[in-house]
Amino acid sequence: MQGEDQAIGGRAMDSMTGRLLVATPTLKDPNFDRTVVLLVAHEPGGALGVVLNRATEVPVADVLGDWSDLAREPAVLFEGGPVQPDSAICLARMRNPVKRLRGFHQVSGAVGTIDLSVDPERLRESIGGIRVFAGYSGWGAGQLEQEIEDGSWFVLDALPGDAFVDRPDDLWPMVLRRQGGMMAAVAHFPPDVALN
Repeated sequence: MQGEDQAIGGRAMDSMTGRLLVATPTLKDPNFDRTVVLLVAHEPGGALGVVLNRATEVPVADVLGDWSDLAREPAVLFEGGPVQPDSAICLARMRNPVKRLRGFHQVSGAVGTIDLSVDPERLRESIGGIRVFAGYSGWGAGQLEQEIEDGSWFVLDALPGDAFVDRPDDLWPMVLRRQGGMMAAVAHFPPDVALN
């Protein structure tokens, strides 16, 4: 949970729930090459997130018909990660983040996960949009921290709209460019250059 400390190489680290993991060019795992992952949970036992920039061609309406009206464009399923691809995680953006909403679990600010067993009609006035992810990205205790230490991920602050951009393919360079300086230069790194 937020506020709990994690140990990385002997030093304490706050929970990264609600932050972005942005793959560095050195991360060549095909599951995560040039991905942006929103961490929806980061606790001593591990971490869980969803890949924000891997849209499929499967319309939300084909899988979760009642929810399709709330889905932001592109209104398709996203590949949340390689773990349990037959399961679904739904991110939602509340219109009023201070209001408590049954079935909504806050990740950061107005963004959180929503229980898909709730009647979407009851949420229509409270939710500004959803995105549905097939599967998720998961790390065991200490695994993500080690990957960060090894240089596989940049850990960056998320903006409320990151999970709901209408051009998800542009998210990786967009997040890097807004950091400025050398980080912005990484956004232009050619995808086919091999790094040792």
